[in-house]
Amino acid sequence: MKFVPKLFFVLGMFVAVIGCRRDMFNQPKSNPLRESNFFPDGAASRPIPPHTVSRNDLENDEAFYTGMIGTNLVTDFPIQITREVLERGRQRFEINCVPCHGETGEGNGIVVQRGFPAPPSYHIDRLRNAPVGHFFDVMTRGYGVMFSQASHVTPEDRWAIAAYIRALQFSENARFADVPTNEVARLQIAP
Repeated sequence: MKFVPKLFFVLGMFVAVIGCRRDMFNQPKSNPLRESNFFPDGAASRPIPPHTVSRNDLENDEAFYTGMIGTNLVTDFPIQITREVLERGRQRFEINCVPCHGETGEGNGIVVQRGFPAPPSYHIDRLRNAPVGHFFDVMTRGYGVMFSQASHVTPEDRWAIAAYIRALQFSENARFADVPTNEVARLQIAP
């Protein structure tokens, strides 16, 4: 009976040796800077295809992707603010921000009405005077009880939301004198 365990050991080793092929180890390969007779130009390395972007350069615009330059929050938007950007910001704000911040940014969303801690109003002096990079940074990294939104809100949408927040802030303190003269007549006509 002592013979049976030794037989299984020998059979196991035989299977291991037979099953251990060296194809992966001995596969054809090229060394990048050596000559190769495979390609007509004799080079093993191939030219980089046009419009290729290096992985290190994907997020090269620090202000756009972080809301900061060095350790300072940006004060100007790194994108052009258009009507389309504001509309996208409004749409994304309604989806992601309204449940806590409310439709006007007062911090009275439905979640707050059900007991969640209230975020500060966007209309307090501290946030009206905050650089735009602050809003992008808070959406990116979170702040207080607000968790990061970076996993599901793209940088483009975070900037659009920040632009919409600025529009909400401006609208809260808007005066009739701020309306462009070519728009005044249209506002005075009551439907």
